Amino acid sequence: MPNPKQPIQLIQAKGKKHLTKGEIEERTRSEVQPNTDNIKPPKYLTPPQKKRFRAIVKDLIELGIMGNTDCDALARYIIAEDMYIKITDKLTEAMESSDLYLDMDDFDVDEYMGALKAVGKYAGLQDKYFKQCRAAANDLGLSISARCRLVVPKAPAEKPKNKFDKFQTSQVG
Repeated sequence: MPNPKQPIQLIQAKGKKHLTKGEIEERTRSEVQPNTDNIKPPKYLTPPQKKRFRAIVKDLIELGIMGNTDCDALARYIIAEDMYIKITDKLTEAMESSDLYLDMDDFDVDEYMGALKAVGKYAGLQDKYFKQCRAAANDLGLSISARCRLVVPKAPAEKPKNKFDKFQTSQVG
């Protein structure tokens, strides 16, 4: 399976592939640069979700990976994240109210199984929203592994022209 196409900036920063000036210019012209002139939270988000949208957009624009066409994808991530948090709260509530946290001294298998069934529906929904969040986070560069694939390494500091230049001192007049 071939490696995914990398931005010219990344190829140059790695310094592992020699490209002619013409190849660099051609690659630069052919690369897609996201438009960022119309990034707005979709109307179907709640006010707290819109606030979260704006915070994430700020970071993604700074990385240079957010564009106008990504607004709905980010909105879906925020909705899934919001639902995950709500379901997690419900699951915790259900576990506490159904005595799922049993003392080991009074452990009863039947009681425990009954409590598990009571919270099972929340656990399934929690898993579903977690998977949606994780998939969307990877697509948007919001996870650690996704950012590692997106980060462009910094160009190395300028090297001395020859091995003795680093010992050269400035002349005092």
